Amino acid sequence: MPGAHRPPDHSRGDANTLGGYAAVHARPAAFEGPDGLAYSVAIEADRTGDAARPWGAFLLFVQWRRTGEPGVEGHLETDFVAHGDSAAEARERAGRLSLAEAREALERLVRERALAQAKPLRRWWDVMRDERGEERS
Repeated sequence: MPGAHRPPDHSRGDANTLGGYAAVHARPAAFEGPDGLAYSVAIEADRTGDAARPWGAFLLFVQWRRTGEPGVEGHLETDFVAHGDSAAEARERAGRLSLAEAREALERLVRERALAQAKPLRRWWDVMRDERGEERS
């Protein structure tokens, strides 16, 4: 079933932060990566192994399939971006990150992956289009 349109409820938070965006729009934020692919972002938490900072939150970017049946093609994840005494506290702190900070993290991860795999950042058919989406001659 496709997603239903829900009007934003700006009383639920600051839509310019990750946590606020998810609360206001009742869905996670999504971005286009520098590779031209679509990514959604989730805030996840895990134990750190450090008694002083027992829980850490990280950003999980889900990469959506570009062609064919809708689905997940892959993912990227950051190191811990926030810490807390509980998973909920760490997630809440990570939710204070701005959408711009999340986009910067995604762009860094995509560029690092392309470099590590020795692959071009964008596919040839994306490079053949200019910034207005028109084919280059």
